[in-house]
Amino acid sequence: MIMASLSVYLKIARFDHWIKQLFIIPGMAFAFILLKNDSTLSLTTGGIVSRFFPGFISACFAASANYVINEWLDAGFDKYHPTKKARPAAAASLKQFFIIVEYLVFIAAALVMAWFVSKPVFYTVLLLLFMGIVYNVPPVRLKEIPFIDVLSESINNALRLLIGWFIIIPNFLPPSSIVFGYWMGGAFLMAAKRYAEYRMFGDKGQAGLYRKSFNYYSEKSLLLSAFFYAMLSVFFCGIFMIKYRIELLLAIPFLCGLFCIYLNICYKPDSSAQRPEKLFREKGLLLYVLFFIILLAALMLVNMPFLNRLLETSFLGFGK
Repeated sequence: MIMASLSVYLKIARFDHWIKQLFIIPGMAFAFILLKNDSTLSLTTGGIVSRFFPGFISACFAASANYVINEWLDAGFDKYHPTKKARPAAAASLKQFFIIVEYLVFIAAALVMAWFVSKPVFYTVLLLLFMGIVYNVPPVRLKEIPFIDVLSESINNALRLLIGWFIIIPNFLPPSSIVFGYWMGGAFLMAAKRYAEYRMFGDKGQAGLYRKSFNYYSEKSLLLSAFFYAMLSVFFCGIFMIKYRIELLLAIPFLCGLFCIYLNICYKPDSSAQRPEKLFREKGLLLYVLFFIILLAALMLVNMPFLNRLLETSFLGFGK
């Protein structure tokens, strides 16, 4: 085996996956919703932009740190995957010393950047790094436990939401409803990813060599779990919308449609759902997401008092 070059060590940091950190932005949007509906809250001193960029880069560095140990510790399993066997850690001769150094450099960069944003962002990034350890590192290695693997990996989505929230409102926690809604939305994405991977293998034994949790999964259990997470996500998001911006309830059917479109992608050969960073190839999905964002923006700007009156009216239209 040839000695890997510096570029190979940088490749396992997966800079092309940094786009996933855009999940921070909805956290900022939810903070703005609360600011609009609660006159007791206001933006803290300092520009939002000056907090967003270090917060975003901090999350990117933390993600790269987790990717480094993920790829290093998964090298022995990735060799059983049709495409992941070509990953640098599985195909090249990497030295543990340099892996540790790279990991620590990304950790230090992530925490330093987070500290300059706010203490809540710092602690959230620290938790993001901790989840990377318990997810990947033996003897805990949560990624090998069925269903727990999905829930523990998807909690990173909720942590990204918190980072976005704390960039805008560092002194208050967000409503638990939207945190759980975001978490369950991420769980749906992870379960759908597992489902697409499992279908690609077509052989339970081979799939189990790649990912131990696949020894306990089936196509049916993965599909049902994805459906369950989607329902929970809609439920918690609905609670948030009713309480803080009832006009957003009109977007619920389209949110359900988004889940359906994504699940449909899982049925495609070599599905992009297996590699979410490649979803930009799904033009139909991107157009739908753009439409959904525009719809949410419109519902944020347009007040519909009759929706509140509907909630205040009892069955058959009689007042309370």
